[in-house]
Parts: sequence; structure tokens; C-alpha cells
Amino acid sequence: MLDYNSNLRDPARDLRKNQTDAENILWAKLRRKQLCGVQFYRQKPIGGFIVDFYCAAAKLVVELDGKHHTEESQMAYDQERTQQLEVFGLHILRFSNQSIFQNTDAVVATIQSTLLLRL
Repeated sequence: MLDYNSNLRDPARDLRKNQTDAENILWAKLRRKQLCGVQFYRQKPIGGFIVDFYCAAAKLVVELDGKHHTEESQMAYDQERTQQLEVFGLHILRFSNQSIFQNTDAVVATIQSTLLLRL
């Protein structure tokens, strides 16, 4: 069972209510078990973090990164965060918001192929 920080419950709800455009686009493709018949959760608290999308069946986290994720300090934080999430046995996929806007189908195909390997 993954660590759950109950202090992150309300912030996660707020993030679900205020999704970015990229998150909305991807969520439309992941929700209701549309992909490989598995359930995804959005803005899921795991450990001390809130991940963008999470599939428990495949232990898969999908993160969408805006422009600020290209800054050096943010990249270092993201790398540390990924390492900490991997301790839970999770696999992390990262995509830029731009890749969602420009080629949603390729992003979904990558997620699907990863799911098929992990299920």
C-alpha cells in the first residue's frame, strides 16, 4: 500500500477543480477506463506528493510538465521527486504540456504501450 498523506487531500481536490488545459485534454483520454480497461486517478496524493495521473493496476504515474519545468532548479526537483516515487515501485512518465497540445495521440500511445508492459 502506498503512503497517503491526508494533509494533501484538500490541495488535491483544489487541483482537480482547477486543471490545466493539458490535463483536461489527457484526462478526457484516460478517464472511465478508456485505456486498456484500467482506472486512472487524477491529482492523486502519494507519499508527500500529488501526482497528476495515477494507475494503481500498473503502478504508473503520468506527469505533465509546463514551461517552468525547463528551469534548472525545477528540473532538479522533478528528478528528486521521480526518485522518491520510484522507491514505491512506481514507473513515472513525463510529458510536456506542449506534447499534449501538439500530439495527444502519440502521448496516449506511449502511455498505452507502457501499460501493456506493466499489466
